[in-house]
Amino acid sequence: MSPNGAALRVGTRASRLALKQTGTTADALSDLAGQEYELVTIRSEGDVLTGPLSQMGGTGVFATALRQALFDERVDVAVHSMKDLPSKDLEGLSIAAVPVREEVRDALCAAEGMMLEELPEGATIGTGSPRRAAQLRAARPDLNVVDIRGNVGTRLARVRGFEDAAEASSQAPDAARGDLDAVVLAGAGLGRLGLEDYISELIDPEVMTPAPGQGALAVEVRAPDAGGMTGLSMALAQLEDIPSRLEVTAERALLARLNAGCSAPIGGLSRCVDEPDGGVRLRLDTVVCAPDGSDVQRAGEEITMEAGLTREAGMDAAAKLGTRVAETLLAEDRGLLKHVIDT
Repeated sequence: MSPNGAALRVGTRASRLALKQTGTTADALSDLAGQEYELVTIRSEGDVLTGPLSQMGGTGVFATALRQALFDERVDVAVHSMKDLPSKDLEGLSIAAVPVREEVRDALCAAEGMMLEELPEGATIGTGSPRRAAQLRAARPDLNVVDIRGNVGTRLARVRGFEDAAEASSQAPDAARGDLDAVVLAGAGLGRLGLEDYISELIDPEVMTPAPGQGALAVEVRAPDAGGMTGLSMALAQLEDIPSRLEVTAERALLARLNAGCSAPIGGLSRCVDEPDGGVRLRLDTVVCAPDGSDVQRAGEEITMEAGLTREAGMDAAAKLGTRVAETLLAEDRGLLKHVIDT
């Protein structure tokens, strides 16, 4: 916690989406801790570099600068999109809270409200995600999938009929507008920005499995600040949502065992469901897809946790689930995994 009762310094990226989700989290922490806060904007490598995300230095491109700000004690808390964090925890830091997870599905934003199956042959669809691109090609090999960058509004403005989308005025004067038939974005991000009206379809996870951690936030602090009986540590404990934590723990363990980064075309989704006896059922499904959509490999498994299980025991069981599902993929691999991870 900031010394002498000073305002809690909460680190955030500068994008409109990052500011929105960090501000919402900081408001909740502030109320729970009874302490004021200030947002500290940190510019990440991912905000500075241009080009495809898959070629921008790998996992953690959006998180490294925020984590360094924690180590340098320029901020006390950092709020990340969970899907942008490397799957292995960093010594000296702690993901101290996972708030309630929001929409996990990917969202199709298409001209004239068309669904994925309604897009005409040859329609041009934009995404900056290799995972989304690969699964789009697997589901609709007749579509023209193109790589795009930019903030949410800039991407939406690429869709025919959405040229005046929110944030579009912040893009470069010569940026393309209305040149695509559709884009695919995270449903959670659109929801946090109040842009749900642009969504024509939330894509079924069986068609497009989300990124591990999608829809969840990670509230990270220096490891000593995660424990004890301080106002911050107790507020973080109250902010924690156990079902969301179990889900992302399984998904991150999957990626860690596969040694895959967040840019690999690998989807993973875990769902936690309450059982009548007070226990919970946790299921994890994953998909690996060739970049051109020509080959798809799937695996999945579920476990039941009995009522009264401690948080630590639950997290351990979730992590083991993720590891086992990864082992299933590895045991059945036809060379696809090595190809997509090394690409």
